[in-house]
Amino acid sequence: MEPFIEFEGKNVDRAIQNACKELKISKESIKYDIITSGSTGIFGLVGVKKAKIRVMVSQGADDALNYKKDQDIQKMVDDAFNDKKQGNSHKPKSKKTDTGKKFAEKEIDISEEIIEKGRESLQKILDIITTDATIKIERKSSWLFYNVSGGNSSIIIGRRGQNLEAIQYIIEKILNKCSERRIRVQVDVEGYLESRKDTLIRLASNLAEKAKRTGKPTSINKMNSQDRRTVHLSLKNNKNVRTQSIGDGYYRKLVIFPKKNGNRKRSVNNKQ
Repeated sequence: MEPFIEFEGKNVDRAIQNACKELKISKESIKYDIITSGSTGIFGLVGVKKAKIRVMVSQGADDALNYKKDQDIQKMVDDAFNDKKQGNSHKPKSKKTDTGKKFAEKEIDISEEIIEKGRESLQKILDIITTDATIKIERKSSWLFYNVSGGNSSIIIGRRGQNLEAIQYIIEKILNKCSERRIRVQVDVEGYLESRKDTLIRLASNLAEKAKRTGKPTSINKMNSQDRRTVHLSLKNNKNVRTQSIGDGYYRKLVIFPKKNGNRKRSVNNKQ
């Protein structure tokens, strides 16, 4: 199946011109279907409708197709971050340390329009980096879960989940421009986040045991807020260690400190 792009203009000829200019192809080689011929309306004032065509993009024009999609994604990202005029930017306050305390989650009303906007935005991003990816949506309290299946999961996830993390950040940014209350977003790919969570919990347990055994702090570098929170909560009830995030910015170092609830070495010496 050949890919296609839709173009608009005040009439069909202008829509074709726009397509040729955007895709950098000649008018003679363009293949298109007319979706609507448009309408000049009444005296050109009321009921004006633009003409729209669907242009078939050949294999040799893949670069042009990707360029067009890149522009769409860039516009979406620009719109997401262009909130200087908005009073509600939802930017988290920068702190040098955090302890992973669970935030209070309240049920908020998330409109179907906002949910669908998130789905459409996510689908646009997925379409530029892979094919045949589908999205299933779940909601709970102030959270929206967009679960992706199909497509090239390794590309979507990226190294250590960095691509997925960036996608999630953009979608959350887009949706919170449309909401007065904070909406939390999670984008997952075929259970990757749950698998990573299990890995982090095992790592945290091993490092906590090391800190207890050696009496010295252990650390994990460059962790995002979601991963830090997983580690904080996994060790919250551990009586032998405490956790603390150190640094500025989105990525921070997480340190696991042994608690001074008894001198291990002295007890060993006393036995001797």
